Amino acid sequence: MIRLSSLALSMASNELFSIPIAPLKTYPGGSIVCTSPAPQIYVLTWSSPPDNRLTAAFNTALITALDAIEYGHPPGVVITTSAIGKFYSNGLDLKLALSVPDFMETSLYPLFRRLLTYPMPTVALVNGHGFAGGLMLAMHHDYRVFTGARGYVCVNELEFGAPLMPPMSAIFRLKLAPPVYRDLVLEARRFDAKAARDAGIVDKIGEMDAALQLIQDRGLAKKGTTGVYGMLKAEMYRESIELLDAKDKNDVARLEDWKAAERKRKSEGYRWVKGWEAEQSLKAKL
Repeated sequence: MIRLSSLALSMASNELFSIPIAPLKTYPGGSIVCTSPAPQIYVLTWSSPPDNRLTAAFNTALITALDAIEYGHPPGVVITTSAIGKFYSNGLDLKLALSVPDFMETSLYPLFRRLLTYPMPTVALVNGHGFAGGLMLAMHHDYRVFTGARGYVCVNELEFGAPLMPPMSAIFRLKLAPPVYRDLVLEARRFDAKAARDAGIVDKIGEMDAALQLIQDRGLAKKGTTGVYGMLKAEMYRESIELLDAKDKNDVARLEDWKAAERKRKSEGYRWVKGWEAEQSLKAKL
């Protein structure tokens, strides 16, 4: 049984390893520190100022940390959280992401896939804002705990004019009720902790103690020991995995195709309405 009273206090003294996050463009870099507050509990705490963006450097560091746990330590439970109190993750730097060839296919989607099929339970302890890609990152975990004191989660692509690519949206379709998915995407609604719990986006409200209690209550620490946990998840979420693995065309090219098709659709629509208005005007004169 996990004893909660002293865990948070002891985390700093139980560091297992630290993975550097390399500087990239305007981002100064940072680190992901792994601590173990109890046997078979691995806490990955990231700090990548200013707001934990999912850059290629961040994604590489997180995959490395997940590898180090799987291949270097006994199966258990992974908790992810942020050392930057305001942000769990503010998602992508879209301009930077689109400037990197095949960023989605070679960096972002492999991270999502790694979490989605990770061979032990994963818990996202969302202790600040989780916007757009930041919420996607949390959704690829098995469980989510949201601190009640601060932060919102949302999918706000609507607000900055970015479509959701299929590998990004699939996880919401699989894990959330249709009305919640609608509100997230088509209203860009921001959910606080209570609203997120009521909507089924998160499982529990609280701090680290709540995450540890969830692990204890559900007996998660032993779930990865039989060797099939990751395979069960791969079957459960196969539709999402197929999209994350798709190599037919990269998402930057696909996005350009979508934009071109939308420009063509609107151009044809504008021509049609002009002809229709002229026709209506002519009829009115008869």
